[in-house]
Amino acid sequence: MPTTAKETVKKVPARAKKVKAAGEIPHLRIRIRAYEHKILDASLKQIMDTASRYDVEVHGPVPLPTEIKKYTVNRASFIDKNSREQFEMRVHKRLIDIINPNPKVIEALTNMSLPSGVNIDVKMM
Repeated sequence: MPTTAKETVKKVPARAKKVKAAGEIPHLRIRIRAYEHKILDASLKQIMDTASRYDVEVHGPVPLPTEIKKYTVNRASFIDKNSREQFEMRVHKRLIDIINPNPKVIEALTNMSLPSGVNIDVKMM
């Protein structure tokens, strides 16, 4: 029977990195961010059309939470301290998974021209 607190604590192994299983299917995870949702949706349609042209399985688009940054500033610099203005920036986000992509799909997606203001992160998983 343990007598001190140190003896009762079990040693928990450190969290190991996730290792791919031998039979796991590779996929591309594409995260798209934009300030305007119309431009974002047009870019999504372009990506989905490109993927469907090469007959690959696509999961998504999954809407992610909109990131809202709010800024409060003084209207005047000197006397009206209580008069303030609020501004906000909304960043709309979407997620697409392309299951088992072939090299032609990857090349087509990298050569695609998208409108300015659209940020894309592509990860091979």
